[in-house]
Amino acid sequence: MVRRIRGLVALACGLATFAVPASDPAPAVRVAVAANFKQTCEDLCRAYFASRPGRCVVTSGASGLLAAKVAQGAPFDVFLSADAARAEKLESDGRAAPGSRFTYAIGRLAFWRPGRPVGKDLRAAVADPSVRTLAIANPGAAPYGKAALETLRSLGIATEGRYTMVQGESVAQAFQFVASGAADAGFVAWSQVLEYRTASGRSIETEVLEVNRDLHQPIEQQAVLLATARDDADARGLLEFMRTPTARRIIEAAGYAVPNP
Repeated sequence: MVRRIRGLVALACGLATFAVPASDPAPAVRVAVAANFKQTCEDLCRAYFASRPGRCVVTSGASGLLAAKVAQGAPFDVFLSADAARAEKLESDGRAAPGSRFTYAIGRLAFWRPGRPVGKDLRAAVADPSVRTLAIANPGAAPYGKAALETLRSLGIATEGRYTMVQGESVAQAFQFVASGAADAGFVAWSQVLEYRTASGRSIETEVLEVNRDLHQPIEQQAVLLATARDDADARGLLEFMRTPTARRIIEAAGYAVPNP
């Protein structure tokens, strides 16, 4: 059974917007970013604008929902998707500047069961009979949810009748379901686990297993400059900065793999 829970955690519902502050009013780069990459995007924006005037206005959510907003004409300058397909489609539809698309990070999926040791055998941890409610992101809108379903299939675990599947609209919402106790366990982004560990001060190493990347298709996160911002120097500059060694170190420290330069 699949339940899509809404409203349990207001912060995780829908699209969340965050403005990286500037010391004085300056032009803003409007960034639409996959929910899993929100914190890292904010860190990258701070680093980029540390030596120049300007700021980012960051809107986060499921990649599919954000891509739909872009297609409907939402006023964004940069789109940081959690997959390649949506960035590629925006480019092929003429909504992204030609040649601007690139892979900025490779996502890492994790299985998290708060308060319980999960051991080293992922299949055994997921198939544990005491796991009755399992959270994933909506696989139709969020690449991490798609990767979670692929992982379950690779492990040979049938979900029908086995779990109550709790679907979040984004991987951020799926994470909140697990963190709040609305689900016994769930598939989340490894980066979220690192952020949670730092913010909470809890030692959660025994509760988390990173999913072997052979169990699902690569979570190749791609960026594009949107066509309406093709002449925006700061939007172009931010994307160029994301390919620098400094930015790559920030991305790796946040829990992602980075493509070869």
